[in-house]
Amino acid sequence: GVSEIITDAELKKKLASKPRLAIKAGFDPTAPDLHLGHTVLLRKLRQFQDLGHKVTFLIGDATGLVGDPSDQSKSRKLMTPEEVHANAKTYQRQVGRVLKVDDPKIYSVRYNSEWFGGGYRGGTKNPFGLKELVELTSKYTVSRLIERNDFEKRLKAGQEVSMLELFYPLMQGYDSVMLKADVELGGTDQKFNLLVGRDLQRAYGQEPQVVLTMPLLEGTDGTQKMSKSLGNHIGINEPPNEMFGKLMSIPDSLIVKYLTLLTDMELAQIADVERQLQTKAVNPRDAKADLAAEIVKTYHGPSASTRARTEFFNVFSRREIPTDLKVRVLKADAGGKVNLITLLVDEGLAATRNEARRLLKQKAVKLNNHPVSSPELPIADSVGVLQVGPRHFRKLVAPP
Repeated sequence: GVSEIITDAELKKKLASKPRLAIKAGFDPTAPDLHLGHTVLLRKLRQFQDLGHKVTFLIGDATGLVGDPSDQSKSRKLMTPEEVHANAKTYQRQVGRVLKVDDPKIYSVRYNSEWFGGGYRGGTKNPFGLKELVELTSKYTVSRLIERNDFEKRLKAGQEVSMLELFYPLMQGYDSVMLKADVELGGTDQKFNLLVGRDLQRAYGQEPQVVLTMPLLEGTDGTQKMSKSLGNHIGINEPPNEMFGKLMSIPDSLIVKYLTLLTDMELAQIADVERQLQTKAVNPRDAKADLAAEIVKTYHGPSASTRARTEFFNVFSRREIPTDLKVRVLKADAGGKVNLITLLVDEGLAATRNEARRLLKQKAVKLNNHPVSSPELPIADSVGVLQVGPRHFRKLVAPP
């Protein structure tokens, strides 16, 4: 599942010379929940743990305030310390679903505000002041920084690149210096930042880290990198039925990639599934169901996986209504009507109000199995089973 190792020879040398390597991966808490895209890196970290190496789950509460410019066509909106703090807390709670977090020999969690200050931890051990800033910036050149594709494209298009964005790769690289990392993992979009880490370690008199990049995981749309902001994500905390249904919605072309990056299936078995899909010896729907069952089992256990699979095919094959409907108590406005636009957004059935209007216009919203097109309904006519698309349901009840 690895895209690139820089370099193989250096990794072999480190493995031969040290019994336990220091493995690092950084995560900026820019959204409140971890999704399957994050687990591509986490699962690789777990493999290093299983081999006895120590991994550091680095929460970028300081870099999160800056924002990673990788693959950005414009400057990011700056996050507040409060937003970063809240997201960091959920990251630390959820990471234990993939990593072994109870053994300090193979796991540590760190915050880069420990050396930069100003983040969630408000670090004081190694205050980063003007002296440290001068030293760090003296070790890298602007010409090297603007070689990266996203900066180059924006400058050619006449768009601005802020000094803050130029500083981000230096901050990430400095993390590697502070942690004395032997290996750093990241997505393929992080390659430039990871290489800056190697350069800075050399400049600070350290042996440069090995860079190990992992493929980016496309989301349920099959085209763009999985992201909560794009609405194509599958959260590791999502209920089993929701997770199973989302996995069944991925394009057939992603089955093999998901098997490779998100499951423990042997490579020979994955190759066999790929061959069967290519020769049409297996129905992609069945292969996808096996994939979905395996991933749901990983995060919710075998019983929940079996129930989710049964529920999915009951709903889709037999057109039955799910048995565990979420209940929504209706609220009427001053005129005694329910605003369906607001309801769809509040329930997470539409990402935006515009999307909610589009779903109504396309007759993708049903109430008691009848299409609904009006954005408002009298509360008496709104009670029953609401369905959005083929797999989202809510039980709407009148207020007490």
